[in-house]
Amino acid sequence: MPKAIGIDAGGTLTKVAYFNEQNELVLETFQSSDLLSVKNWITNQPNIQDIGVTGGRTEQLLEVIQAMKSVHYIVEFEATLKGVHFLLDKEGYAFGRSIVTNIGTGTSIHYMEGNTHSRVGGTGIGGGTLIGLSALTTGVTDYHDIREMARNGNRSMIDLLVKDIYQGMNTPIDGQLTASNFGKVGITKSVEHPAEDIIATVQGLVGEVITTLSIQYAEEKNVEHIVYIGSTLSNNEHLATVIANYTRRKNHTPVLVNDHGFSGAIGALLNIVEHTTV
Repeated sequence: MPKAIGIDAGGTLTKVAYFNEQNELVLETFQSSDLLSVKNWITNQPNIQDIGVTGGRTEQLLEVIQAMKSVHYIVEFEATLKGVHFLLDKEGYAFGRSIVTNIGTGTSIHYMEGNTHSRVGGTGIGGGTLIGLSALTTGVTDYHDIREMARNGNRSMIDLLVKDIYQGMNTPIDGQLTASNFGKVGITKSVEHPAEDIIATVQGLVGEVITTLSIQYAEEKNVEHIVYIGSTLSNNEHLATVIANYTRRKNHTPVLVNDHGFSGAIGALLNIVEHTTV
């Protein structure tokens, strides 16, 4: 039974992290629309003494759990970066400087050096964009369905690539790069595109915009590694592939750690551990 837990109350999911009796990290997920389930879960863990909290729905969470236990709040960006440090160490990464791109409903981009970090930028393009554009173009709104359909989709009849413009000539840049997202639709005969292809193309647009911004900040800070995290990437093989391939084509190293969607909850947990062991 855990004595301390970390909670990241996000817009869609509430994530919980704790160490079990074997000091192994355990992760739980709840729908943020049902915070009462979080309260009931806590109630069924009588050994919990301290709760670390972070995330955009912290106030709503606190209203539900009230004064059940000793609560420690940590700013979301700080919690996330603590969690990222932990996960990188766990997987054996040793680079000192990196860009950290957190893809949630929108996207926040940070520069991390050692134990310090600063927000360098961001964009409104993110998971919310993916769901919104998928809904508008295909009517599909369920994120699980979007992930699966994107994985089975083909962008080649919708996106215009650099090689499509030069048509057999030597291209001045990588011919596989996207010249225009959705650009082929406007210059080819009108055809019906399967929903899977449309969603794959939407996801390609989202991934490439986020990656392009991340690369710009990486070049500005002269760093090689870009760490991509956030719930939008969770179990999303297609988006992870888009981002990783595009990052490599631009001569940077993508890092996608396991359990990255739990960075905030892990950071909130570590914040308690640090303060209670001092």
